[in-house]
Amino acid sequence: MSAVAAVLVQLCVVVAAAPGVAGVTRTVRARAEGRVGAGVLQPYRDLRKLFAKRPVQATGTSAVTLLAPVLLIASSMVVAALVPVVTTLALPEIPGDLFVVVSVLLVGSVAVALLGLDAGSAFGGMGSSRHMMIAALVEPTVLVAVLALSVPVGSSALGQIVAARLDHPTTIASPGGLLAVAALVVVVVAETGRLPVDNPATHLELTMVHEAMVLEASGRDLAWIELASWLRLTVLLALVANLLAPWGVATGAGVVALVVAVVAVVAKIAVLAAGLGAVEVALAKLRLFRVPELLAGSFVLAFLAVTAAYLV
Repeated sequence: MSAVAAVLVQLCVVVAAAPGVAGVTRTVRARAEGRVGAGVLQPYRDLRKLFAKRPVQATGTSAVTLLAPVLLIASSMVVAALVPVVTTLALPEIPGDLFVVVSVLLVGSVAVALLGLDAGSAFGGMGSSRHMMIAALVEPTVLVAVLALSVPVGSSALGQIVAARLDHPTTIASPGGLLAVAALVVVVVAETGRLPVDNPATHLELTMVHEAMVLEASGRDLAWIELASWLRLTVLLALVANLLAPWGVATGAGVVALVVAVVAVVAKIAVLAAGLGAVEVALAKLRLFRVPELLAGSFVLAFLAVTAAYLV
């Protein structure tokens, strides 16, 4: 029961902080571009507005349009509960194993791709095709990168990997660990639709991927989709932060340890979100046929990380 309580605290923290992470990224990017921006709290106001509106469905859509947003937010919530964000404790019935986390992420990716196809629009089909191409290149990189991190630990459970790096800080600066984290950074950018893979602030048909799939969504459905995308960004940033600097993560269910862990993870995610927004200003979106080259490079980094983990 203590592990369940700790995971529930983690889930509440991630859900509450996810819109703020998007707000920090947008605000930092706006300030770096010389604009004032809408403010850190604007995503919260957007969610409140969208949840108050009924969704409008395009003619000819099926039950996929109804179920896809629910499946997407449910898979994102499961990922937020499995990945060690605040605590390394795992649920007794659902292990935070690498393969489970990647499978749940893929369920959400397929759901949003089906949502883009269901309306039958040209933009939706184009965005879904691009999205699945990126997903097919991202998922193997995640598996190989975390495999490299699991070699010194002897376990593919993410909680045990973070706990081991906390107990043995020398593994953080190891060649395999650094290469694996570098590959994961590229994966986070691609999985969450950030520059240079995708630009979440544009609706230009030649460049958009995620926005093309959700053009037909509105009201509460769009609110669930936006919240799910922010949850994924928050969880993946937290995973990278805890792999690079695991200090502060709770290894138990004590109240003091959880409070310290919440403060530490919020600070680490805020720093990474601000850095992401600042870096995006200096990046231009890659042409679509160059994206596989970037993701192939991240896979090579992950493969080298596995090699270094066995040799060093």
